[in-house]
Amino acid sequence: MSIIVVASDAAGRAPALLSARRLGGPPLGAGRPPLAAAGLALLLALAAASAGAAPTTFGTIIGNGLQCRDQIDNQYYYDYLLGAFGPAYKREGGAYWFKTDGTLWGIPISEVMVSDDSSALVFVGAVAEATPEKLEQAITEQLGVHYAKIDSSAFPVREASPAARIVYFDTKSKIYCAKFKPLPPALNGRRPGR
Repeated sequence: MSIIVVASDAAGRAPALLSARRLGGPPLGAGRPPLAAAGLALLLALAAASAGAAPTTFGTIIGNGLQCRDQIDNQYYYDYLLGAFGPAYKREGGAYWFKTDGTLWGIPISEVMVSDDSSALVFVGAVAEATPEKLEQAITEQLGVHYAKIDSSAFPVREASPAARIVYFDTKSKIYCAKFKPLPPALNGRRPGR
């Protein structure tokens, strides 16, 4: 009988394989031919490497959210990011910030943020490890979405329809989709002045 010991890292992320031993015997792979031991080592390395990787749905869920292709529900994005990357590492500027290990449009994404309930807007955003020019070019090449500069400053804001924006963030860029919060259901049918 074999026992495999699994534990989460300090951030509570996906489990990493810590050890594999035969109950009452030597470690798995001991006394086996070198090829079998090498295969076991490869299997253990792959299990550990996949523990911190972004989920395969990262591009679809976060990428489409950043392009404003869906409704923005901050609770949905918070739950998704919590499950994929563990707890937010900070809460700042009306948002929860998550460290990520993913790519969108061929550009590394180091952080994703989602609004908390203190903001008048609901939003999802990301920090891209590229300048706004390179991020815009990558999105245009892969999605065909074009961004227009909406101001004439030295660091212009770029906007695509319906409301996705790319802004400078030091030597990197931020991309985000922000929308006003919907009216509560009780007020949804009412109009001022009635």
